[in-house]
This record gives sequence, C-alpha cells and structure tokens, in this order.
Amino acid sequence: MSAKSIGIPDGTEVRIPLSKLKKSPKNARKTPHSEAAIEALAASIAVKGILQNLVVEPEVDGEGAATGFFCVTIGEGRRLAQLLRVQRKEIRKTEPIRCIVDTANDPHEISLDENVTRESMHPADQFEAFRKLADERGLGAEEIAARFGVTAHVVRQRLRLGAVSPKLMQLYREGDLTLEQLMAFAIVDDHARQEAVYERLSYDRDASTIRRLLTETHVAATDRRVRFVGLEAYTEAGGTVLRDLFTEDRGGYLEDVSLLDLLGDGTAQPRGRCAAGGRGMAVDGSPSRLPACPRHAPGLPASGRAFGRGSGRTSGGSERVRPADRAASGGRGTARRRGRAVR
Repeated sequence: MSAKSIGIPDGTEVRIPLSKLKKSPKNARKTPHSEAAIEALAASIAVKGILQNLVVEPEVDGEGAATGFFCVTIGEGRRLAQLLRVQRKEIRKTEPIRCIVDTANDPHEISLDENVTRESMHPADQFEAFRKLADERGLGAEEIAARFGVTAHVVRQRLRLGAVSPKLMQLYREGDLTLEQLMAFAIVDDHARQEAVYERLSYDRDASTIRRLLTETHVAATDRRVRFVGLEAYTEAGGTVLRDLFTEDRGGYLEDVSLLDLLGDGTAQPRGRCAAGGRGMAVDGSPSRLPACPRHAPGLPASGRAFGRGSGRTSGGSERVRPADRAASGGRGTARRRGRAVR
C-alpha cells in the first residue's frame, strides 16, 4: 500500500506518537542494540533532542488496510532510547517523534544502507572534539559525561588524549602511532617532553618503554621513600602526583622528588605534630596539621638513615650516627674513653 493511499505523501515529515511506533520486521539489524548504546542515545536525546528523523512506513494488516501504527525502518535505536526515557518518566509514551514516511524504497535495503555506508569518526577527531567542549565551553568531565551517556572516567581519558602533542596526534592519524602508544604519551601533558621522548625511541616503541621514559625523573608511589614519608604528607606539603588514566598505576608517580627527599631526611617536615614533642612545620612555614613526623613515628629510630638503615641511599646524603647512639645499641665507642666524654 502506498503512503498516498492512506493520505500521507511519500517523503512527508510527520510527528507520530511514540506509542504508535513499532520495530520493523524488515530491519536488517538483527543483533539487539547494547544497553550502553541505548543509554548513550537516551542521554544525548535528553540534552539535544533527536538530531536525525526516524524513517518509517505505515503498517498494514493482511487485507492491506492501515492499522494506525508505523514500522521504524531507520532509527530503531532512537525509538528504544525514547522508550527508556518513558520508563524513567522523563517523557510520556505519547511523545511526538519526528519521522519521514518512506514507502518508495525497500525497507530492508535502506536499513542495511544506513548501517554500512557510513564511516565512523576517527578517534583522534573525537578526542580533540571532547577537549574543545572542555576548553571552549567550560564543561567539566561530569557534565560532558551526562550529555553523552558515558562515565566521567571515560571523558577524562578522552580529554587527556585530546591534550597530546598535535605532532604526535597527527602521527596517530597517519597510522605511525598506535592508540596504545598514544595513551602512554598522555601520561604527561608537556608537549615538548612528549616529543623529546618520541625522538629518543628507536626500535623499541612499546607503550611500557614510553611510560618509563616519561616518568624516569619521577618516583613511583610504591617506592619505599614514599611509604616512609606517606603520600598524604607529601601532597599536604604541596607535592603533586602524576596519575596514569589508562593503566593500573598503583598510586601514580610523585613529581617533586626534592620535596620528597626533604620530607624524608627531616629538613622539611610534613604538616603535623612531631611525636618527639616538637611542633612540626610545613615547608612553607605554616603550622602543622598532619599526623606525626615520620622520623619519629612509632617503631622507627630517631636517628640513622632517613630511608632505613643499611639501604646505602639517603636523600641528601647519609646521617652521621652519634657515638652515644652506638653505645646504646651495644656497639663500640662507649660514652667515656680515658675518663673523657666522647662528644
């Protein structure tokens, strides 16, 4: 039956109540849409509306008479997204949906055509477009996530990738860098540093090598010096931590190594009252607020190397052990020798 025979010319744009739309049995897509895809569509439609009309054909019964319903040839995902919004009570089931009536084309063929004759956006363009939303419109990760139906973590990853050096991004577009390599470069936001590391790469371009080169001047959060000082004490003293959004970084990488060393050898104490009785001061001279100074924490010696005896390494050189301390530990060098105190 033609659209004209039921009073709707072919190609007409009409608004049809959602409750009058059905999935077309002639739709070429047999595998159901994923829940994530429908969630994303629903979020997008809630903010921006339906950007592309659905294509429908009138449903007819066995005798060729119109039933009053329309079968969705193109746009089934959008129909499902609107039904999800009905379930959430965001819209009514009678919500008018913009549709194009098409009875001139074969429904199965145009359904197939819609899905195979289009090219997805290159990921590099997507990363930069997300970054533009943040930079030019001031949208935060949470807000962007809500507008596109993805998690905030996914948005942060795309924003980080969008901030990679344009030179490296172009190499990715041209196929000279893989996505895994690009993610490794995104661990830092310094373009000059990213490009310098790229120039240092030879035959070994593994993502782990790139991460290692970019963090070689940092200290991993798993380092014993960090465990000694405490990550909280370091950050409260003004230290920054570099986080990798694409791998399990086990706490990240500490960027201010000199501050960590100062906190470790006692030259600068983290904010907090020293357990030995003195009031700790932060490196900026402000009063302490954090827990006890790590050099006098329970179970740790008040003297000796800052990062553990016998380690062979301290920040700023090893500390000298006083003779009195050696006497207390049972070693040689008693408190008095030839009747005179050793000082």
